[in-house]
Amino acid sequence: MLNRDGVASKEQVLSRFPSNEVLVKAKAITECYEEIPCNPCATSCPFDAIHIGEDINTKPVVDFDLCTGCGICVYSCPGLAIVIAQIVNDKARFKLPYELRPLPIVGEIWDGVNRSGDVICKALIEKVTYTARVDRTALVQVSVPLEFIHEFITVRRVL
Repeated sequence: MLNRDGVASKEQVLSRFPSNEVLVKAKAITECYEEIPCNPCATSCPFDAIHIGEDINTKPVVDFDLCTGCGICVYSCPGLAIVIAQIVNDKARFKLPYELRPLPIVGEIWDGVNRSGDVICKALIEKVTYTARVDRTALVQVSVPLEFIHEFITVRRVL
């Protein structure tokens, strides 16, 4: 599907996620499906948890044993292609990059959106982190129903 309509297939998405048992702790999910010259995620990770290798065109691989879910790679990715995912009770918690205005406000309910741009669920805004140091990219923490862990990708303000 990626080559046809720009949307990753379910198999591609699942290939980037660890098992749900691993996601009891926050982990970086890289949504890089094509080989392009890029490595800020690997060079910015203070835990050496993201590997590109000798060829800068290689897709990044996350070592989930080393990843702490700190989120530095999320801010570092110029393509906004990394989120932090975690399973908390019966919810999927995501920390995602967000560069649109207005920023969400803690406690608001926004639409949860899939990779095709369709609204799939409601998303509770839990936290918004925005500092000058991160070059105009906010880190928005949201929770969505666990059943959408592999479909959810971002939020959209409810109209």
